Amino acid sequence: MSFKRVVVTGLGSVTPIGNTVAEMWQNLLAGVSGAGPISHFDHSKHKVHFACEVKNFNPADHFEKKEIRKLDPSVQFARIAARECIADSGLDLNSVDKDRIGVLVSSGIGGLTTFEEEIGNFYASEDKVPRFNPYFVPKMLGNIAAGNISIEFGFRGPNFGIVSACASSAHAIGVACDMIRLGKANAMVAGGTEAAITAGSMGGFSVMRALSTNNDEYKTASRAFSGSRDGFVMGEGSGCLLLEDLEHAKKRGAKIYAEIIGFGASSDAYHLTATHPTGDGATLAMQNAIAEANIKLSDVDYINAHGTSTPLGDLSEIIAIQKVFGDHAYNLNISSTKTMTGHLLGAAGAMEAVICVKAIENNVVPPTINHREDDVDPKIDYKMNFTFNTPQNRKVDVVLSNSFGFGGQNACLVFKRYAE
Repeated sequence: MSFKRVVVTGLGSVTPIGNTVAEMWQNLLAGVSGAGPISHFDHSKHKVHFACEVKNFNPADHFEKKEIRKLDPSVQFARIAARECIADSGLDLNSVDKDRIGVLVSSGIGGLTTFEEEIGNFYASEDKVPRFNPYFVPKMLGNIAAGNISIEFGFRGPNFGIVSACASSAHAIGVACDMIRLGKANAMVAGGTEAAITAGSMGGFSVMRALSTNNDEYKTASRAFSGSRDGFVMGEGSGCLLLEDLEHAKKRGAKIYAEIIGFGASSDAYHLTATHPTGDGATLAMQNAIAEANIKLSDVDYINAHGTSTPLGDLSEIIAIQKVFGDHAYNLNISSTKTMTGHLLGAAGAMEAVICVKAIENNVVPPTINHREDDVDPKIDYKMNFTFNTPQNRKVDVVLSNSFGFGGQNACLVFKRYAE
């Protein structure tokens, strides 16, 4: 059986450093931090008082008032990112076969804002009469962003979501790619969304000691690969890509950003929340992706690392990269763009896939910000190029994107510059 080639023809995003792909990319290269004091809820009694929130966002600019009542913020973000992605692709919605276009947009948590508001209002009421929003359940479902996008655009192809914590949207892109490779769809809107800057989420992640508590220096709190890193900074937003059968894209004269050539998945089989200390699962995911891509290790130019700025997670990923790439680990670029965007949980893989495609398009590697030369971890080999603080111009033909989630669920995607 011959597999179809899959290309990226559209990009969309809503992020803490820009509500379009162009704005996000500009701020990435400028090293802008998306961190700021939390505005979504009263955080005065919390240990963590900052996060990377989406800014200058008013749902009324995008949806009718009666529709907003039906949509959790996570779904709002996803629909806006999908709109940009589809518009960017130039897809003619009046002429394409919508039976052959699907949507696979994931969330690690789903409509947490809706859940907390509805349950909170119920338990705060004196009479405990269940006066719930009739859209309570469909607003909070993890698959509902995909359903909403499908309804808005009339796409009747495969439609679902994948839940694998912080690897959710990377898995979504990989599986969507497989759907096209196998001939089950001509195109797929693939990505992820998350809106988990809530009192419950921030409290829950904080008690796990997963979040940075550097409230006094919040702009520089996300310090991937630095000695003083103490946890991740929560982010929110959405990323979407239009993946398309190459022949379908060529037939309609689409702009092709890149080709997706590899998808690797694995499990740590180790711990519910901690990464494997020697990166065994991450190693296997990268090896699987590279094997499927059928490339040499030396072909890889850039790795967009999971790089959350946790003490254990960053180190285990570096160990895995060294195990996979050997000497070539010192020739490629590595960066954690989460130092600017924060960690978008289930949406992280998709947003970072967009970044990887932009790196190929522009031949530039975005930086890992917030590093100081005197802030080192003796366990990290700084002869590796972590692209600290400033972007680096170089030929970028092949990029790996790593995403690792609670439960030990790992995903790695390989993107390549398109060539006939």
